[in-house]
Amino acid sequence: MFCYQCEQAANGGCSVVGVCGKQPDVAALQDLLIYSLKGIAFWANKAREAGKKDQEIDRFMIDGLFATVTNVDFDANEISKLVNEAVRLRGKAKALAGDVDGEIPQAAQDWALPASIDEQVKLGELHGVKDYSVDDDIHSVREIITYGIKGYAAYADHAKILGSESDEIYAFTHKALAAQLDDSLDLMANVNLALEAGKINYATMELLNKAHTDAYGHPEPTPVQLGTKAGKAILVSGHDLKFLEELLKQTEGTGVNIYTHGEMLPAHGYPGLKKYAHLVGNFGGAWQDQHKEFQQFPGAIIFNTNCIQKPAESYKDRLFTWGLVQWPGVKHVDGWDFSEVIKKAQECDGFEDAPGQEILTGFGHNAILGVADKVIEAVKGGAIKHFFLVGGCDGAKPGRNYYTEFVEQAPADTVILTLACGKFRFNKMDLGDIGGIPRLLDVGQCNDAYSAIQVAVALANAFECEVNDLPLSMVLSWYEQKAVAILLTLLYLGIKDIKIGPSLPAFITPNVLNFLVENYNIGPISTAEEDLKQILGA
Repeated sequence: MFCYQCEQAANGGCSVVGVCGKQPDVAALQDLLIYSLKGIAFWANKAREAGKKDQEIDRFMIDGLFATVTNVDFDANEISKLVNEAVRLRGKAKALAGDVDGEIPQAAQDWALPASIDEQVKLGELHGVKDYSVDDDIHSVREIITYGIKGYAAYADHAKILGSESDEIYAFTHKALAAQLDDSLDLMANVNLALEAGKINYATMELLNKAHTDAYGHPEPTPVQLGTKAGKAILVSGHDLKFLEELLKQTEGTGVNIYTHGEMLPAHGYPGLKKYAHLVGNFGGAWQDQHKEFQQFPGAIIFNTNCIQKPAESYKDRLFTWGLVQWPGVKHVDGWDFSEVIKKAQECDGFEDAPGQEILTGFGHNAILGVADKVIEAVKGGAIKHFFLVGGCDGAKPGRNYYTEFVEQAPADTVILTLACGKFRFNKMDLGDIGGIPRLLDVGQCNDAYSAIQVAVALANAFECEVNDLPLSMVLSWYEQKAVAILLTLLYLGIKDIKIGPSLPAFITPNVLNFLVENYNIGPISTAEEDLKQILGA
């Protein structure tokens, strides 16, 4: 196997077993799935050029891509089912496209899929990540495009579950994956596709934001309890708000309390979700601490999107997955009936009352822009000197204490915007306020980068300048493919001077990195003290 799509890839790429826990057979099957999706994309793109499209194909592309995102599906049998479905839909897309001119790429041809998983694994090993047939820099940008598409596929899936879809997203997905089979495209053609992927991710995050706010209202600043309440308990980890709503409905009146974990924390800010009295708090921090924290949770636990790790035996029997998340030997819930999860929670010990600290969430763009006059006045009056967006994915790799130190050392006249699970490094800190404006503003999940961008655009309009001219700096942490999609969005929007860490992606070649530095002044983090001095000119 070879996989380097996440920040923690070992030695430039995992080649024995994934640091995430992905086994070689799963890696090979995921490679075969991506290869198959490119074949579908070739025909689906041709069909669209002829004015034909198919909803089943469009939706499957999103599901297939999301299933290969880091920490989603670790079950070889389930990935094999997706590959089989991809081969079927390749035939459907080919029939939809009809006769086409020109050479047919190998991925789009009628190659046969072996019946056994072992033989499928061998076939997948022939179509791995490394592609020696093209220039290294072109291959690097192709990988960036693939990971960006995987990232926005996750957001498109959440929106789809809420009934919101976009033909623009589907059309670009086919076009961009088909383009990876076209060796006539030069480096800049691929770079332009990468920037277009950033544009599509922006549109996807906007779609998801509207789906969330239409369903649950705009997030409001809300205190979230980190302690526990007496009663039986279910812990929800992931990102999907519709899932949480359905679980809250089914547990109402049962005596089972619901706790959020990780990227579910921002759910507490939505009026349509926080109205449920048994949504009682948040338990634990970011995904990488689940082994320790889940052992201490005396109830049922369920994942509704990525971030699962190999479960410990001490809690495996009360762990469930849903949606595209799968782990061999872990009970999977199909559909929307959570009675088995609720039953397991009622069998467990549950919590005693142990109130704890409260933290704030719910500072989406609607909430922040609701006090924009105060923010603008504070900037003009010198009370706020600088804004920092310190956010992104968390992880276990050394070097991430940088983000804690950066927030700790940020001057008292600066404001910290944060989002995604990287905030668990510092979101329990009391940073005080500036004229009633909290210095630490939790904007939400990783997809709520859309909200952060709206705040930046509104401030730029208020001060009649470009976003790059604002006293705003972005200091980002990355782990998986959704972070790649967000970075591409920032590049598409022309945002410069971004600092990224704790390490740079292994799939970016020196020449591609130089392009990013020369055109966008992207740079790796150094130390919190040095970066603050450089940013603030101190």
